[in-house]
Amino acid sequence: MTRIICGVDISSSSLEARIGRQGAAASFPNSSEGIAAQAVFCRTQQVELVAMEATGGYEQQAFAQLSQQGLPAAILNPRAVRRFAESMGRLEKTDTIDAGMIAWYAEVSQSMPLCLAPASQQHLRALVTRLRQLTQIRTAQLNQQRLVTDPAVQACFEELLAVLARQIRALEQSIAALIDQDPLWRELNQAFRTIKGVADRTVARLMAEMPEIGTLSNKTVSKLAGVAPLARDSGKHQGKRAVRGGRSAVREILFIVASVVGRFEPDFIAFRQRLSAAGKPPKVVRIALAHKLLVRLNAKARHIRQSMDADSCHRATPLAGKA
Repeated sequence: MTRIICGVDISSSSLEARIGRQGAAASFPNSSEGIAAQAVFCRTQQVELVAMEATGGYEQQAFAQLSQQGLPAAILNPRAVRRFAESMGRLEKTDTIDAGMIAWYAEVSQSMPLCLAPASQQHLRALVTRLRQLTQIRTAQLNQQRLVTDPAVQACFEELLAVLARQIRALEQSIAALIDQDPLWRELNQAFRTIKGVADRTVARLMAEMPEIGTLSNKTVSKLAGVAPLARDSGKHQGKRAVRGGRSAVREILFIVASVVGRFEPDFIAFRQRLSAAGKPPKVVRIALAHKLLVRLNAKARHIRQSMDADSCHRATPLAGKA
């Protein structure tokens, strides 16, 4: 049976909604009041799924608010939706047409609703994102400072860098406290950091950007991070495997940390040397190390989760012979 799906094309200021490919359409402001009005529209139309594209963060408020109001919502890959539209010969592009295409793609791909992350997870992600932003700003300012000799401008740099350092320290302390308060995160933190080269920022980034770690197979989690080589074979032709897609923030930190781990952990050192001796290009070695690191982290996370689940079941089971 076909589901009633509402496609939503989102911009910074508006939400363009459409029921199915060519059903009822409506426009709402991208604000708390507008999202509430859209929720009423969806209930009136007996919508079973609200589908929206990832739009650099503009979709987050709508997704969270609709989910909190009991409307199942899915966030789709905009490139996949665009290619789907082109494959169907739909080259026209307006906000209303796009909303219909989003609903159509969600129907054909049988898109499933996403679960709204707990408040603690959202808070951790916000802190980690801001820490990454401030760190990038500090790096840019330090690079610019090296090119300046004027004392007045140098004083300006020093003042700004001091503010950045203070805020970065505060964020690091808040993130550490948040991780320490959660039993699962605390155990994962200790397990991950047994790998030499994995530090606190790595742990925080993984927990913020990939909360599924330890619940998925190695193959699935590798695809999720975008470090799984994808086949490109056709007939007798065997194309080169390449990585693409995935969560760029996770992949970025894996590349950085894997290069460090590859200098300290014996099996990583041997793995890197074996690949280099086989003539593998540096980029391939880099991806392989990141993939190996993610698989190792996923295994540790799986073990921690299973141990905590078993311990929880053990505590909940009454002792034999007790009333």
